[in-house]
Amino acid sequence: MPALGCCVDAAVAPPAYANSPLGSLPAPPPLPLSFISGAPPPTPMSPTSASAGSVAADVDVSHWSPSHSASLYKIDSWGAPYFAVNPSGNVSVRPYGHATLAHQEIDLLKIVKKVSDPKSVGGLGLQLPLIVRLPDVLRDRLESIQSAFEFAIQTQGYEARYQGVFPVKCNQDRFVVEDIVKFGSQFRFGLEAGSKPELLLAMSCLCKGSPEALLVCNGFKDAEYITLALLARKLDLNAVIVLEQEEEVDLVIEISKKLNVRPVIGARAKLRTKHSGHFGSTSGEKGKFGLTTTQILRVVKKLEVAEMLDCFQLLHFHIGSQIPSTALLTDGVGEAAQIYCELVRLGANMQVIDIGGGLGIDYDGSKSADSDLSVAYTLEEYASAVVQAIRYVCDRKNVKHPVLCSESGRAIVSHHSILIFEAVSTSVSRAAPVAMSPLGLQFLVEGLTEDARSDYTKMTTAALRGEFETCLFYADQLKQRCIEQFKDGTLGIEQLATVDGLCDFVAKEIGASDPVRTYHVNLSIFTSIPDYWAIGQLFPIVPIHHLDERPGVRGVLSDLTCDSDGKIDKFIGGGTSLPLHEMVGGGCGERGPYYLGMFLGGAYEEALGGVHNLFGGPSVVRVLQSDGPHSFAVTRAMPGPTCGDVLRVMQHEPELMFETLKHRAEEYCGQEHGSNGGDGDTDDYDHGMANNSALASSLAQYFHSMPYLVVPSSCSLTAINNGGGLYYCNGEDYDAVVDSSPNEDEQWSYCYA
Repeated sequence: MPALGCCVDAAVAPPAYANSPLGSLPAPPPLPLSFISGAPPPTPMSPTSASAGSVAADVDVSHWSPSHSASLYKIDSWGAPYFAVNPSGNVSVRPYGHATLAHQEIDLLKIVKKVSDPKSVGGLGLQLPLIVRLPDVLRDRLESIQSAFEFAIQTQGYEARYQGVFPVKCNQDRFVVEDIVKFGSQFRFGLEAGSKPELLLAMSCLCKGSPEALLVCNGFKDAEYITLALLARKLDLNAVIVLEQEEEVDLVIEISKKLNVRPVIGARAKLRTKHSGHFGSTSGEKGKFGLTTTQILRVVKKLEVAEMLDCFQLLHFHIGSQIPSTALLTDGVGEAAQIYCELVRLGANMQVIDIGGGLGIDYDGSKSADSDLSVAYTLEEYASAVVQAIRYVCDRKNVKHPVLCSESGRAIVSHHSILIFEAVSTSVSRAAPVAMSPLGLQFLVEGLTEDARSDYTKMTTAALRGEFETCLFYADQLKQRCIEQFKDGTLGIEQLATVDGLCDFVAKEIGASDPVRTYHVNLSIFTSIPDYWAIGQLFPIVPIHHLDERPGVRGVLSDLTCDSDGKIDKFIGGGTSLPLHEMVGGGCGERGPYYLGMFLGGAYEEALGGVHNLFGGPSVVRVLQSDGPHSFAVTRAMPGPTCGDVLRVMQHEPELMFETLKHRAEEYCGQEHGSNGGDGDTDDYDHGMANNSALASSLAQYFHSMPYLVVPSSCSLTAINNGGGLYYCNGEDYDAVVDSSPNEDEQWSYCYA
């Protein structure tokens, strides 16, 4: 390339300057041949940046395969046994885990296509972002936890059963909770509530569950909460009131006598065992919840005086979420088992020990005990440690083995939900320089101060000598001096652009430029991934297609919100950027949209999400495995909240807002076209009314559309709520539904109304 031939052409001299005699000016010194030829310097300036700029450089692009992508993104580590990369280079779902047969795998891209395609071509016409719920995975998670405990109980000779509960705070979605109750009914699986609304939700759902299922009532309680829990017992629900504060026992005694209901009471113990990670803040003697041993003894005394000690039947504790190792688990469970046995000795009618949550998820696939993102055990090892610790203590104390209960919400629901979103455009941190003429370079140099000219000369001299660190130093110094000149008004914007291009060119040729791109995604992080923003929680994020191609760039993700925190620049594995594929045509070209998936986010994210910038939640579909040609059926689909919906959340009234805008439109059209009774022409009046009607109709449409960007290549129609926006068929009947698509080769098994 010619000297400086790749720099900015924005610095061409303005017309007045172009007519001046430039021949008398000394030509600026050229940059060295190593820059001109593009040859790399002997030693890169930044090994970190250099490695970040080449993705999986040890594998030739022509030999790249889906297995390489699976290894690069660690899908086989954090995703097993539910997620893999199929031969087409797309992420596939294995709905039954290890038991999934090859023909039962579900191509995630095909789900997105079916959901986002317009109804006119057989799709559902929903807009992204999208949550894909997989009830089959939910069922398998529940059955896997149950099986792990049953195996541990059988092999260790434990003489009681396991029956878990799902803490609804993890995901209060109606259909998620109903599925858990339905799938877990055969195991006596129950629910845990921590507030009055959650208790109402749990009571309603458990009416269709096992009569033996536990309804664990946690959280701080007032008289209303306790009354509601006692009414649950009147409805023949197996409700247990777990005392979080000592004062609650007085209310339980008083209200139960008024209602003539014999309660079942539990107590949450504040253990000494402490989980040191982020999620262990509720553990230890200074934890937020629970009773100390002194308070437990006072509770026992109060119940004894009230002749209700037989009602004390459950001991609950919680070490903290994401327990990293079985060593910590065994320590905490052993301490709780000692308290349980002491309560038996004191005369309490103890039946159940509730070990709380803590069964962790391996978010980064490292299987490490040294990170909040991972755990160093399997389901089977977790269950075995719990059973062994309790059996050991109870056998030593000659106490009957208690029923084992756990509240493993994160472990149950995390895998079953996938967030899909589009990358809509991309940008680089440094704009690629384009051609600049020698005249433009002379124009730049002439406008510099003496110090800046000196920096330019020293930069080029250092480049000629191969002193790249020195060259970069003077390039940065030159840029800073020019910025100050621009602020003072002594340097034009064309010259400043030239300096930017020149310095970017120098940094790129030396190997010190930042190769990381920003991918703009159709998403609100505050709404859909709030834990990332709030506590730095990382989730696996992976392109769901093109995985048979080697990713050629690295990028960070920037959302739609007008907030500097609306970006993701930390990823599992410790990276500050993510391997990504080139976006051709801004993501809407011949390659089509570029889809990314966030995995293992089924717990907490939906409940915690807000409406920052008035971006509502994503669309949601429920997908079951079927025996159709594409192995899946969409049994329920719900468009995301519209602009009108999110406005209502903030106390606005969309109907009144529309009337205000409609009235404004009528006034505008009336002023523009006159009226029929005045000087205006009748045709002009009719035309004005037609324009007014069209404008009002257009305004109304915006209230019914989602706040997110409409990407034409993925969904040419904006989903509008239709009778509640619910597409539905019974899950039992889904596999009998036949698609009406005219193309037999592209038949889909799905249903919608």
